[in-house]
Amino acid sequence: MKKSIVIIPTYNEKETLPLIIDSVLKHGCFDILVVDDNSPDETAGVVGKIMASEKRVFLIRRDGKLGLGTAYIEGFKWALDREYYYLIEMDADRSHDPDALPAFIGKMEKGYDLVIGSRYLDGRINVVGWDFRRLLLSKFGNLYASVLLGLKLTDLTSGFRCYSKIALESVNLDNIWSNGYAFQIEMAYLISIAGLSVGEIPIIFHERTAGTSKMSKRIVLEAMLFPWRARFLQILNGLRGTTTGVFRRHG
Repeated sequence: MKKSIVIIPTYNEKETLPLIIDSVLKHGCFDILVVDDNSPDETAGVVGKIMASEKRVFLIRRDGKLGLGTAYIEGFKWALDREYYYLIEMDADRSHDPDALPAFIGKMEKGYDLVIGSRYLDGRINVVGWDFRRLLLSKFGNLYASVLLGLKLTDLTSGFRCYSKIALESVNLDNIWSNGYAFQIEMAYLISIAGLSVGEIPIIFHERTAGTSKMSKRIVLEAMLFPWRARFLQILNGLRGTTTGVFRRHG
């Protein structure tokens, strides 16, 4: 199998992270990179202790709570510099099952450059622990984004996914605009319009068992605005005859 790494952003995840790391390492073919946003609960310290005896675990410790999108971008750059070919996003709160990792690689090996773990594939709803309001918001949000962007995908906001090296190198990571859940939408969109192959596999999503949700009104608003921004800039670029430099991140 090609060189593969699981990238896990963390903020106050010391209770669940060791279990996730252990479950990933049991598969034997994945390295792990933890990107920690200076967690007050000393998540980074827990990772440091694991690293003392496990050479497949790595850590980036950042200065503060800088956001999901920037955490992944920093992780992507780190991994690409070290020639990883498959780069997997995964949460530390036990929402994502590490036993699904081989299925991602199996799908990628069929020629895909991005495989998204979907909670809503084939008309099913594979979510455990959400109330109706949150489920409705997620379903509507994904339908809203996919229709506006013209993408035939069921779960654009899913944070359990696998990128190929080729996919990430097709995107200017320094120009990514989004930082919350819209980051997942933007990445799928940019890889799709680059002409690369994007697919989905079914996953079961479990609500977190520890910590607090990262959902906020600002994050929801960003996700709602991104598809309109993307469509507007797509039209503008068509008029200009250019396709580059359109998604410039906030300073």
